[in-house]
Amino acid sequence: MSSSRVSPQALPAPTGETVVALLRTEDASAFAELVEPYRRELQVHCYRMLASYEDAQDLVQETFLRAWRRRETFEGRASLRAWLYRIATNACLDFLARRPERADLPLPDDARRGEVPWLQPAPDRLLAATPDQQEPGAVAVTRETIELAFLVAVQHLPPRQRAVLILRDVLGWPAKDAASLLETSVASANSALQRARATMRTHLPAARMDWTQTAEPSRHEQALVERYMAATDRTDVDALKALFDEELRFAMPPEPGVWIGRDACVQSWVDGGFGSPEVGEFRTLPTSANLQPAVANYVRQPGDRHFRLFAIDVLTIRDGRITEVTAFGGDALQPFDLPRTLDEAGRAVHAGDE
Repeated sequence: MSSSRVSPQALPAPTGETVVALLRTEDASAFAELVEPYRRELQVHCYRMLASYEDAQDLVQETFLRAWRRRETFEGRASLRAWLYRIATNACLDFLARRPERADLPLPDDARRGEVPWLQPAPDRLLAATPDQQEPGAVAVTRETIELAFLVAVQHLPPRQRAVLILRDVLGWPAKDAASLLETSVASANSALQRARATMRTHLPAARMDWTQTAEPSRHEQALVERYMAATDRTDVDALKALFDEELRFAMPPEPGVWIGRDACVQSWVDGGFGSPEVGEFRTLPTSANLQPAVANYVRQPGDRHFRLFAIDVLTIRDGRITEVTAFGGDALQPFDLPRTLDEAGRAVHAGDE
């Protein structure tokens, strides 16, 4: 398994001695300036551990608070990045210990496999490396290790297996460093990693276990998304079915249940009112989440002038077919830079014009 590294493009990070000196001061603003460049990558790390974008944001704040309180323990033998990752990982493990329903997710049967009620999407703009992160050791976010399918599969691992898999196979940490963070032996860490990989293989296609940087969506994928949007706008059930794999999977966290099978998934939408006058008309906009294609759905209910944002469908495309649709609404939409209201032509409506 491989991980991608970002080539250096910025000024060198402070040396170990400089960081130690800065951390020994009582200057909170200097401390914040020192750790802030790591916020985004730490948020991605916590997001992989927890699958909740909201919780990941909270845990990064907790990480910085712990780092400030323990700043005198930093001795400069490891990099500041490694020290912060250690704190962030332990903060996530402590969170999971307090929330056992997230730490000990039972393996569901085939009809429910993949269900993770706390799963939330992440906007692509918050996953890309920033100029501050373009330094040796910064880890590029690969599509395979941030897709919803990966996040769901990781949630089936016990917390410490989850941590060692992410540290070793995603971040590329040496075995001894991962073992040190988890305060265990290298042999125990390697054993946990092997068990984690075995579990992941039961939830991901075999080809997905070699994680390398994936190219941008192909023209065919873009065309498929456009056809999905057009069919949704027309509420054309038959046209939608033509785009789906026979084993299509549909979920809408935090609602319970996973629908499996093209006909069953589409019928669940029809049963929910898709295409009925009571639900209203649809308009869609292209977007993306978790480095996957996504579609923002707007509905104009009877008597309303405008179309209002109510959900994002995150799409998984394999072999020319849409194989998974995961829909999110409510608070999960907040991080996305999407207009909340559209007019008849699909243009954004400003709040004062509604």
